[in-house]
Order: sequence, then structure tokens, then C-alpha cells
Amino acid sequence: MYKKREEGENGVIRVKMPKNDETIAVVTAMLGGGRLEAKCEDGFTRICRIPGKIKKRLWIRPGYLILVKPWSVQKEERADVVWLYSKAQADWLKRKGYVKNIDPEL
Repeated sequence: MYKKREEGENGVIRVKMPKNDETIAVVTAMLGGGRLEAKCEDGFTRICRIPGKIKKRLWIRPGYLILVKPWSVQKEERADVVWLYSKAQADWLKRKGYVKNIDPEL
């Protein structure tokens, strides 16, 4: 199997930044059925769908930072999960000031 790469103080942390209409959000509740509720940085609380490629590989819990892309039809209500930030990446985003309007520590 593959070894999991550790991200330490000396290692380089690469963070996926929001592009175009994507936004950073914090998970507030798991709703079941591959859906979750997230408070987004733009002030909206959205119901987000977890795509199959993320659902089968990652474990998402309340309090985690995620990257979401709002739907084109219901921009203020629905979104898709694009990325799940690791603990080191979430700390880096908070330290650099990219996460302002939401509180990742629930």
C-alpha cells in the first residue's frame, strides 16, 4: 500500500484555493443521504451534495472546512462539495486570513 505523507512544520502545504464562484464553508450538520448543511463564507447556509468520488473516499464531519460550488439554479440554497481541507490546510487558511466570516471551531 501507499504511505500517507505527513505534513509537518518544515513541509510545504499546498492548499486548493477557491476559483470563480467556489467558496469556503464549514460543515454544520450531516443530513444523511449524501447531503450536509454548510455555512458558507458569503453568508448563506446551503445544503450541499457530496459527490460519489468524495463520499466513498473521505469522511466528512461537522466542523470540517470544505470547498463548495453553488448550483447555477439555486445559488443561495444548494451547492456541491468540491474539496475537503485537511487539518493542516484549515489551520493555514485561518492563519493567512482566508477564512473570515465563518468559525471552523464548532
